[in-house]
Amino acid sequence: MEFNFNHMELMFLQALLLIVVSCVFVPVFKRSGLGAILGFLVSGITVNLLFSGKFAEHPEELLHFSEFGVVLFLFVIGLELKPSELWNMRKDIFGLGLFQVLGCGLVIGGVCLVLGYSIPVSLVIGLGMALSSTAMVMSQLEESGEKNTAHGKKSFSILLFQDLAIVPLLLMVTLLSPSGESIDTQQSLINLGLALSAIGVLILVGKYLLDPLFKLLAKTRTQEIMTASALGVVIFAAMLMDAVGMSYAMGSFIAGVMLAESSYRHEVEANIEPFRGLFLGLFFIAVGLSIDLQIVVQNWSIILLAAPAVMLVKAITIYTIARLFGNAHNNSVRTSFGLAQLGEYGFVLFGAAVVAGVFNSELSSILIAIVSVSMAISPLFEKLAPLALSKAPEDIIDEDFNDTKGEVLIIGFGRFGQVVSQPLFSKGYDITILDNDADRVRDAATFGFRIHFGDGRRRDILKAAGISRFNAVIICTDAPSTTNHIIEKIQASNPNAKIFARSYDRIHSVELYSKDISFSVRETFDSALELSKQVLIGVGVDENEALDHINDIRRRDKERLMEQVKGDRYSGKDRVHIKAVKPEPL
Repeated sequence: MEFNFNHMELMFLQALLLIVVSCVFVPVFKRSGLGAILGFLVSGITVNLLFSGKFAEHPEELLHFSEFGVVLFLFVIGLELKPSELWNMRKDIFGLGLFQVLGCGLVIGGVCLVLGYSIPVSLVIGLGMALSSTAMVMSQLEESGEKNTAHGKKSFSILLFQDLAIVPLLLMVTLLSPSGESIDTQQSLINLGLALSAIGVLILVGKYLLDPLFKLLAKTRTQEIMTASALGVVIFAAMLMDAVGMSYAMGSFIAGVMLAESSYRHEVEANIEPFRGLFLGLFFIAVGLSIDLQIVVQNWSIILLAAPAVMLVKAITIYTIARLFGNAHNNSVRTSFGLAQLGEYGFVLFGAAVVAGVFNSELSSILIAIVSVSMAISPLFEKLAPLALSKAPEDIIDEDFNDTKGEVLIIGFGRFGQVVSQPLFSKGYDITILDNDADRVRDAATFGFRIHFGDGRRRDILKAAGISRFNAVIICTDAPSTTNHIIEKIQASNPNAKIFARSYDRIHSVELYSKDISFSVRETFDSALELSKQVLIGVGVDENEALDHINDIRRRDKERLMEQVKGDRYSGKDRVHIKAVKPEPL
């Protein structure tokens, strides 16, 4: 039987093949601990091999189209980052980010000079390879639950600067053109003015138009309209930034930040989420498809040696710069290994260099293959990071308190503190959470919690967390001596703060109330009463009557506790039932 497929049928067949291969590789790689990203990359490479490197006539077009996944990804990140938090990151963005690009660019460019390339070529290669993959790094951080950790925020700050740097880097390529083409000062100022104006337009639209727009659309109660409008906002912002020479991702990120304080933020994020995952997966598949297998075969030794070598040089350089900026060893290691791969902006920069005549298309193809291979092996390269980590406990997490927020502080985020936080989050309160267990901080981060690492018994830590501004402090630690110590430090630093504490037992509760705190609850008291209520109902007592008995016990316990605070441990003992209470005769 002979099959003759028309163009449309062939496209459907190719799409089906991509889906089937992805459904095979992605679960396997995720289950093996290598991550879904590598599964998507291998899926693209496999399909590319099946079609002998000719899956599509122009795979770079598929890569360009699939960048919409990166656009949506940056939009969602922006939704989770309020303008005030972004302002707090400015030193890392314009300090650490700037020196990372310049440092890596000069080191890699210097190696190219030694290898015999000219200064313009070395400069373009060095700065192009200094850029990392925003999609790759942020996806890996999200998959591992480390997006909100210290090294996660450092990495994001560097990536954000790289997004900003692509405009001047493209201008640099034009200036290096051997044809003598240049842009005068007036044109440069016009381009800068257009970029700043576009950012200003996005800020004004986000501040004054988006919230009323979503409020109006929400009244239609049509889910499809809300989804379409959310996608429309992303596309508008991306296209506006592209029109003035900046990246699509930068526009969507700014739009997300402008919506971060909107009451419709969660609904917009929920509407975007399915598209984000789909297009982001497509982006990584497209990276695998875009690898020119013929170039790889012809230059396999150069590419397979250069990709890991450049990643190693880049990792060492980033680590050195991060340490010079005062970051702890472990955070510097994680940041350097995470950003070691080359990025999708390398495709753009090297393509522009060919157009400008800085170097030929053959060199560009080799460089693009090196970029693609580095992205493909990035998840494996990052697995080496634990080998370089210090085992010292004090160096596990180096936390800062720049993004503390809200008027409520929770100290201790074990099983008790996690439950306490839920009604407060549900009511809309911003909470700062403090815990000194590094493993717990990391585990909580995998669920999306932002936990600050620090010991609540230390006055300097409380001060750094902003103890003077909190109206309420909830102490959820389990050791009585620790809880008592924390209360003393809080009352010395902020006497007006209302303190709510978990107590170990009745004796500890009496001790806490003697310190004049607002409220204390024994860690097993309410759960025991709830169990007792269910037992009463289970043996046939009416639910309302059972609740009356529970409330009576709760009242008697509180009265006894207050008497013990003023007296001794035997005070109010008559309020405790020691045998069955017989109903009084009518």
